[in-house]
Amino acid sequence: MAELIPTKPYLIRAIHEWCVDNGLTPHLLVVITRHTRVPMAYVKDGEIVLNINYSATKDLHIDNEAIVFSARFGGVSQNIYVPVDAVKGVFARENGQGMFFEVDLSSPPVQPEHGEEKVSAAESDVSKSSAKRKPTLKIVK
Repeated sequence: MAELIPTKPYLIRAIHEWCVDNGLTPHLLVVITRHTRVPMAYVKDGEIVLNINYSATKDLHIDNEAIVFSARFGGVSQNIYVPVDAVKGVFARENGQGMFFEVDLSSPPVQPEHGEEKVSAAESDVSKSSAKRKPTLKIVK
């Protein structure tokens, strides 16, 4: 018998749809690996939480291999690539309901080392002006 397709990507899509249908904000908890492409400045303890609501992303695509989209971090658009294997959970921000997975990756989580973060030219201007300050969110109406 042929190897079955894993259920994890289907469950991620289902919880995402459930959140959107109920007016909740879907978030991903992701373990950082060498295949994960996220802004390392926002990684904490080898993990990052990403808002995957349609209003926070552009061109969101969740398939059986990866979750791909563009999002703004610190006002700078970033292309995000998250392998399905690196997803530790998908949940609603408002109530924490969702589904969490055991992540068994062959390579250990990647930690950004101080001064090792790669930044684009646009980000470097932003980071120079906000050096040694934690990122904050600002409500814009």
